[in-house]
Amino acid sequence: MTPQLKSHAVGCTLVLTISNPDARNALGPEMYAAGVEALNTAQDNPEVRSVVLTGEGPWFSAGGNLQRLLSNRDQAPEVQARSIDGLHSWVDAIRTCGKPVLAAVEGAAAGAGFSLVLACDIVVAASDARFVMAYSNVGLSPDGGATWHLGRMLPRQAASALLMFGDVATAAQLAHWGVVNQVSSPGQALTEALSLAERLNQRSPPALASIKELLSASAGQALQPHLNAERDAFVANLHHPNGGEGIRAFLDKRTPNYGD
Repeated sequence: MTPQLKSHAVGCTLVLTISNPDARNALGPEMYAAGVEALNTAQDNPEVRSVVLTGEGPWFSAGGNLQRLLSNRDQAPEVQARSIDGLHSWVDAIRTCGKPVLAAVEGAAAGAGFSLVLACDIVVAASDARFVMAYSNVGLSPDGGATWHLGRMLPRQAASALLMFGDVATAAQLAHWGVVNQVSSPGQALTEALSLAERLNQRSPPALASIKELLSASAGQALQPHLNAERDAFVANLHHPNGGEGIRAFLDKRTPNYGD
């Protein structure tokens, strides 16, 4: 079966499904490019208000294909570098997409699959889901932003253990650390992620985009420039039609009806 990134809409949510079931949803350059294209399309489509990323069948993604990596050792180093750049473009697209991106994880998210999860804004994982950065098990170091995300999300020693030992983390552990937002029953991660996405779909898209942008900028920004950015975003959202609708709806004790 040809690896592909499937897509379908559930209301205002775009569901992207990593589909390579014969290889536990292993990833590759074509999948990376499809992910970037799908998120760019979602960004430009006003009918899409959120995105859910999941895997087909009992796995989220086993990450990179080791057979392909072994073959790439016989190629110039630039071949693998271009492949990793493709993965990094997908990770960056998740982070910079103006729509909320949620991960729905069943089974295992390994290597680059785990990196994709870490890049998402909200994570729902089945109680029996497992997460692993097994790069060091095969003499490799991580990619996909794994060290950047885990270095900010976890205490240094916890991140070091996951990355250096290749330890497996459970959904409950990551929920305890705040990496997983919600733990579902097995088989229900997508359903619960779609429920959370629908809650987000009822909120003002420009406000959510501002929150996402501000959170992303906070990691490398000093306080005063960040305060200025918060001020500018607040004023822009206040003067957007959704700002008036939200305030009036609150005062009228009714549900707001937000536009794009």
